Amino acid sequence: MNDNNSELMAWIPQLLDITEQAGKAILQVYNSSQDIEIITKDDDSPVTKADHAAHEVIDAGLKLLTPDIPRLSEEGCVPDFSERSGWNRYWLIDPLDGTKEFINRNGEYTVNIALIVDHEPVLGVVYVPVTKIFYYGVKGQGSWKKTTVGTQVISARKVAEANPVRVVASRRHGADALEGMLREAEKAFGNIESVSMGSSLKICMLADGTADWYPRLALTSEWDTAAAQAVLVAAGGLIYNDEFKPLECNRKDSLLNPFFHAIADAEFDWESLVARALEQ
Repeated sequence: MNDNNSELMAWIPQLLDITEQAGKAILQVYNSSQDIEIITKDDDSPVTKADHAAHEVIDAGLKLLTPDIPRLSEEGCVPDFSERSGWNRYWLIDPLDGTKEFINRNGEYTVNIALIVDHEPVLGVVYVPVTKIFYYGVKGQGSWKKTTVGTQVISARKVAEANPVRVVASRRHGADALEGMLREAEKAFGNIESVSMGSSLKICMLADGTADWYPRLALTSEWDTAAAQAVLVAAGGLIYNDEFKPLECNRKDSLLNPFFHAIADAEFDWESLVARALEQ
């Protein structure tokens, strides 16, 4: 595979179709007049019939598209690290990211497919079934946002272009620590705006130039972030782990991410800003 990943662009039309079909399977449950049946998994996270239906669609579609590339899905079987550690590339899938948003029927949930190569997400597709919006990107090729009226190239913005600087955050996680980060951001930028949102849409906002910083101060899993990370990196942004190194996948037995900072402007010194906030 060459450095600019141009050959991966050939897969994009099929991947958009696969995510759209998964979205249709989700919407059948979402738009039903019946209550959404919720099952609690071993880690206390919720799962629904829609999660499983989307998984089946995506797994079958990727198996047909690339039968030789392993698939790792939140709703599938997770192989032991002894097996996974030998994969130099694989599909990483979250069939329904934002299950709690789905259950609350607020529309802020997504379908996520990422291709991981040598621990790095290099291709990502994020689909929002309710709005029929796609975000997709390939490292070295660019990122795009596709809506019902057309497709446009998207790119992450510089903080100097932002007024106000917009910080996106989870509705449910890390509120106390986030307050310290926001206070330091106000000192650095003067005018900031905080926006709460669910699922991988927060990272997509960084990619399309509508937000600047997403400090994630609670645990996530690799399938929650990989697809949107690929879109963000291809758009010019980055995700740093808690040691301010690029966030990677499949480095350990656990699939949990460390705390991280997704940023639009890769040239700004976010590490110093975060360090000052932690010193408070």
